[in-house]
Amino acid sequence: MKPMFVNDPTPAEIMVACMARQVENGEIVAQGIATPLVTAAYLLARHTHAPDLYFASAIGQGICRHPAPLGITTIESLWLDRSLSNVGFVRAAADILPILRPKEFFRPGQVDAYGNFNNLAFGDDYTKPRLRLPGSGGIPDVTTFISDIFLYVPRHSRVTFVETIDFRSGLGYHPARQAGAGPRYLVSDLGQFDYANGRMRLISYHPGSSIQRIEAKTKFKLEVATDVHETEPPTAEELELIRHEVDPLGVRDLELLSGSARRKRLHEILVQESQ
Repeated sequence: MKPMFVNDPTPAEIMVACMARQVENGEIVAQGIATPLVTAAYLLARHTHAPDLYFASAIGQGICRHPAPLGITTIESLWLDRSLSNVGFVRAAADILPILRPKEFFRPGQVDAYGNFNNLAFGDDYTKPRLRLPGSGGIPDVTTFISDIFLYVPRHSRVTFVETIDFRSGLGYHPARQAGAGPRYLVSDLGQFDYANGRMRLISYHPGSSIQRIEAKTKFKLEVATDVHETEPPTAEELELIRHEVDPLGVRDLELLSGSARRKRLHEILVQESQ
């Protein structure tokens, strides 16, 4: 693997650029909680090819025309201060989302080859799980009817890409489905995937990755597109925007880190933000 230089894109920056390119101008995009990679992607799209986005924020269940910048300590007040309307979770899930049908990126704890995914728990017994995950939120509601489902996985591994998920909170492809269509797209820190045949298919591998590496880190047999190719990296303009306009604090990196590295980076961001 070649050495990385200052101007080379990081895995987080490649993911942000990939997700931003999935956004179309004029769309309503849904922003979850603690998903800085997604926020950075929406902001990058707004700075480039999609200036007319509307943001459905999970913070306060509001609709915003002007998004809040990436941050940690002030993010709630920024979203709430900028919202055009706040409706509450029940009304958002039951009334607003089925009507507006926003584009949203979900981060699965587990995902199978057909795009079914799990954000509930790891283990055989739900009452005594090996690991309790953040929870499903409104995912079981919206994945039954939304046909614009996108997924992202910051750390591609055989823990996440599994033959059979332990519990299902997000609905993927199934012959008996009467509504919705399963995921359309998934991006990880190693590559991009679609579901053209109702099953996850590798369409591009990121710079520094390879088909063989992705296959080794995927527990199920992976379909590979005939025209699979290296992912187009972020342009110089996109990197400049990500690093200096969209996310100068580097909050995007937190989703790719764990343990002591994550704690250290979080502390650094908090110090920078306080200044």
